[in-house]
Amino acid sequence: MRDRLTATKVNQPDPHVRRILERAELEGVELIRFLYADHGGVIRGKAASRSRLAERLTTGIGHTVAMMAMNMLDQLQDVEHMGPVGEVRIVPDPSTYVPLPYAPGAAAMLSDLRRQDGSAWDACSRTFLKDAIEALAAEGYTLMAAFEPEFTLGRRLPDPSGGPDRVVPIDDTLCYAGTGFDTAHDYAIKLIRALETQGLRVEHYHPELGPGQQELSIRHAPALRAADNHVLYRETVRGVAMRMAMWATLAPKPLPGEAGNGAHLHLSLWRDGRNVFADDGDELECFVGGLLAHLPALTALTCGTVNSFRRLAPRSWAGAYAVHGPDNREAAVRICSPLGESGEPNLELKPSDSSANPYLSLGAVIHAGLDGLRRKLDPGEPVGVDPDTRPGRYRRLPTSLDEALDALEADEVLMEALGPLRRTAYLAVKRSEAAAFATMDEAYELFHHMKVF
Repeated sequence: MRDRLTATKVNQPDPHVRRILERAELEGVELIRFLYADHGGVIRGKAASRSRLAERLTTGIGHTVAMMAMNMLDQLQDVEHMGPVGEVRIVPDPSTYVPLPYAPGAAAMLSDLRRQDGSAWDACSRTFLKDAIEALAAEGYTLMAAFEPEFTLGRRLPDPSGGPDRVVPIDDTLCYAGTGFDTAHDYAIKLIRALETQGLRVEHYHPELGPGQQELSIRHAPALRAADNHVLYRETVRGVAMRMAMWATLAPKPLPGEAGNGAHLHLSLWRDGRNVFADDGDELECFVGGLLAHLPALTALTCGTVNSFRRLAPRSWAGAYAVHGPDNREAAVRICSPLGESGEPNLELKPSDSSANPYLSLGAVIHAGLDGLRRKLDPGEPVGVDPDTRPGRYRRLPTSLDEALDALEADEVLMEALGPLRRTAYLAVKRSEAAAFATMDEAYELFHHMKVF
């Protein structure tokens, strides 16, 4: 009887599922990737064939619980309830279906990790962000967000001295230089078209400061969509490059001595259809107060790798001090001026990069800001100078992943929000990465981050 009922559901999908199946057939899609972000910040997933897609939209794809205890070196950590015994399901969100222009015949959906009975799994990162959004909604707010990523474009080549592969930048042009536009033009046009095809609205593009460094920004969206967009963005940046026999990396510091790649996080808070950051009320100050109060711990989630802390340094426009200021690009929190009379004010969190899991990163930021709203935290006086020019006056953010993890463990609000299983696994994965890279040289670290992110 159960088999007959299942067959009926598969043969007569609901209209929403039918539209996806029709699109997949019309677009010649054979494989549909179910993507998620793990505790190491790596985008992983499995793919369903088109012939089984109707069923897999409901059941998901079976997946070992151990994968959320895997670090970025594919080393499995000893975490209770995340070993060889046990299974969850990678369950896609049909509303996120997109074809992948850089991978003809493939499409993708962002996915949740669920228990076999369909309930949310405590270690699912996307669910963590959903819960944070619900907590914010309970206070009457919604959040709009956008990641502002940078990446390095070049080619992956063997090291002449026999060491690990390295990325050789596509050019050595100057920041915002016209020649930089010309050098990367073909790639930039293909990338923009690929992103737009997936529903990501491109805001602007320019060559950035470092060799081969590019910046292309996506328009803001509701918080969950913003994190989903960043996963698709990361995949597309790398996928388009590979199809053009190039290599793109969003690693925070892929080249020693050169500018790092951030993913500044832009935020605005809304109530009843109005941006409250534009009001004369205290929501802006309180939200910033929450961010600054929790910022040392937040860096363990927004700057989630050993490599992140090569970028997070003073006088590098990375926001290495826990201060805020209007249009201060050395402050950790920049209060951005609106563009034109109709522009909306927003915050920019600068200690953020693309090696972070975007769902954990944005979810933790929401919890920190929400704590500021609830407790009416004072952010202190805005800073109008480079804080590094006032030695000892302002609080320096953590200088290593281990230091940031120590701050996270001591932060009761964020640890409570993460929950027992998620925080245990995250700390185990990140501690293992810090320990592994501590025993290796710089070339080893740069190679693995360039390869993964």
